[in-house]
Amino acid sequence: MDIDLHGARIYTIVENSPIGEIHITQTMIMGWIVLIVLSFICWILGRNLKVTGISKRQAIAEWIVELLNNFVRGNMGDKFDYYIPFIGALFGTAIFSNMISLVGGCWSPTADLATEAGWAIIVLILITKHKIKANGFGGYLKGYLDPMPVMLPMNIISEFSTPISMACRHFGNILSGMVIGTLIYSSLGLASAALLGLIPVVGGWLAANIPILEIGLPAVTSLYFDWFSGLIQPFIFCTLTCIFIKQASE
Repeated sequence: MDIDLHGARIYTIVENSPIGEIHITQTMIMGWIVLIVLSFICWILGRNLKVTGISKRQAIAEWIVELLNNFVRGNMGDKFDYYIPFIGALFGTAIFSNMISLVGGCWSPTADLATEAGWAIIVLILITKHKIKANGFGGYLKGYLDPMPVMLPMNIISEFSTPISMACRHFGNILSGMVIGTLIYSSLGLASAALLGLIPVVGGWLAANIPILEIGLPAVTSLYFDWFSGLIQPFIFCTLTCIFIKQASE
């Protein structure tokens, strides 16, 4: 059984840059492709908008905007409307990054922990910003000593565990789906070869050219590991982002 499971490949290394060596990886390339595709879709949906007599394209765009408005307001309230573009961009990027693996040979950027770690760092910065804004810098530092100074190490761990857990949850679900899907596909190939190999004369040819168990069955498991998980994880990540930012502002 030939199974190829690997991390993001390094295409080239840029040396002598001001910040040292820069590795150009699959994650970077596919991440830029996702952003370009997402930007193009937004441009298509957002051009030539009308007040009356709108097109189906504009109706879709307005439906998406309405969903984002309701999502952010439902989790954060009206006073956080300025976060709607950020949550929308995060939501769209996460969904497209997850789903791009369905295109043959494409690497999913979210199968690299560095992607989710970048999102988590941004969320941590926003959470910290709102805590300082709500309590002042001194009050923010004092919060690490609540309810008693001996809790300082635990409070520090708690502060950083929030973004780490969000990143690892998203990354773990996407990566495990890819691994499990690959293992199932390879196992079905072996089972198909063993089953067809029982047929006299033509069994060997059938096993090599028509792996019947690999047709259709992997698509069933893909409904959960690729489609359901690929859609639900961005929803969870964005929901937690909204909730933590709102809590920090209080």
